[in-house]
Amino acid sequence: MASATRRNVLATMGLGTVAVAGVTLPLGQSASTKDWISTAPKPVRFTRRMPVPQPLVPTVLTDEFGEYHLYEVTETATQAQVLDPGAPTTTVLAYGPHGGAPSVPGPLIKVEQNTRVCLKVRNQLPPVHPVWGYPAATSVHLHGSASLPQYDGYADDLTQPGHWKAYWYPNHQGPRTLWYHDHAVHHTAQNVYSGLVAQYHLQNAWEKANLPQGPYDVPLTVSDAMFDSNGALAYMDRDHAGLYGDVITVNGVPWPFHEVEQRWYRFRVLVATLSRSFTFSMVNTRTGAVLPTYVVATDGGLMVPQKVTTWRHGGAERYEVMVDFSGCRIGDTVELRNASNKNNVDWVYTSKVMQLRVTSAARSTVANRVVTPPASEVNEVMTAPRTLSRRTRNIDLEHDDVTNEYLINGMSWHDIQAGSWNLFTADGPPPRPGDCEVWRIENKSGGWFHPLHIHLVDFRVLSRKGGLGKVAAWEMGPKDVVYVGEGEIVEVLVHYAMAPATYPDGRSTGQAGATADQGGRYMIHCHNLAHEDNDMMGQFLVAPAVGDADLSLTGVNHPFAAAPAV
Repeated sequence: MASATRRNVLATMGLGTVAVAGVTLPLGQSASTKDWISTAPKPVRFTRRMPVPQPLVPTVLTDEFGEYHLYEVTETATQAQVLDPGAPTTTVLAYGPHGGAPSVPGPLIKVEQNTRVCLKVRNQLPPVHPVWGYPAATSVHLHGSASLPQYDGYADDLTQPGHWKAYWYPNHQGPRTLWYHDHAVHHTAQNVYSGLVAQYHLQNAWEKANLPQGPYDVPLTVSDAMFDSNGALAYMDRDHAGLYGDVITVNGVPWPFHEVEQRWYRFRVLVATLSRSFTFSMVNTRTGAVLPTYVVATDGGLMVPQKVTTWRHGGAERYEVMVDFSGCRIGDTVELRNASNKNNVDWVYTSKVMQLRVTSAARSTVANRVVTPPASEVNEVMTAPRTLSRRTRNIDLEHDDVTNEYLINGMSWHDIQAGSWNLFTADGPPPRPGDCEVWRIENKSGGWFHPLHIHLVDFRVLSRKGGLGKVAAWEMGPKDVVYVGEGEIVEVLVHYAMAPATYPDGRSTGQAGATADQGGRYMIHCHNLAHEDNDMMGQFLVAPAVGDADLSLTGVNHPFAAAPAV
């Protein structure tokens, strides 16, 4: 059970610094169009240029296992001009290149498929969060990577201020948009909200030859926030129901603009909000027409392109969309708009996200069309028959109205920590590397939707009962997050795609480390991070390819004992 002290602290963060109008609204009720929740100066829409993150340059090194790329990132607390120039600055936590300037979002990493990567992360944060005062330990999760447990950003695998950890990634999966973000136990929400997020792109030859690149391949990290009168981030999660800010940011700037040519663009859209979900569309403000838009990739990589007019987008999901500006006139403006979803809390300008200004004719015709990838480039889970499933797992998403905790199969993370290590105890033996299973996920929690993230795996959405009632066009690709609506039952086909590579184990000895066929423990949790922190996190066990799982602290793939921070 979550402690009363922790619940009370989280519930009161930011209260008294934000407008009273936001405190009294029940979940699901929209504010009137005159209302704001922030008391800071209000940002002006579409006046600031959107920054586009540039790839971090690695150091290429060699060890006993061959070549690898070293990226060095430092976590610091800094001041950022999030609100408009002239307004107060905002204290943020940010990733930055070691010795370089931190930013929100953090440095973009682009990696070729099958390139071994070491991401060395230094925690140079103050001992406690500079605004909210909790201990500033961190854990880095490369979201979408089939990493070994000890490099997966397990919630209890903490790096304290003054320490560092080396995370090893195999990058053996197909091209996809991943992201790295903080995952510290019970403080993921505040750390992510404070700015510890960044995109990570995995590429291969087909993707680079057939999808837009360079200036036509644009990462969009979308979030929301609320601010108090002195520019500080205000944290109010409505008694853990969720945080819904009145300021929408893209790549760290409120309601920015970006200039485009008359051609196809690829936008890698990551929703990095704590709680808010979106229903996006691209609208030409001169004609009112929705621009031709195709979803070409999802969380787990490439898909058969699907034409959409809108798409629903929950927290932590990634959708790569191609948008055609060739039918626009020079001088047209296109808005990325948001129609919202049930049980969001909407404010006066949360229906707008950013502006795209058509400023010139196309300067390049390379990858200026939508291409269907060959079957060899599409994640194998998309064609795996349901009959490959070895068993069905039942996942119930619940809310305890007495303790105000969010649970998975009746368990909280405190139960996991106390020794209930496996959510699947009642559903047969644990899976083994390479297995496929059907997960039947039912939302029994009442008036909340849950973007459910499963570490390690890729999956295909098989069916929906309630909610949308069917699998939507935009989610007909491989996923690692699924939006589970209020009262909805969703079935997914899960593939345990364990990393095949041998890793260094991160210890000072430099000895050979674990291999994925030895299995390990992985997390499942809601990516409404207010729910995750209170306490909708669980764990499942993947058994080794041969033999029984090693649950001891000395296990070679133990998620926090095998490769601790130093």
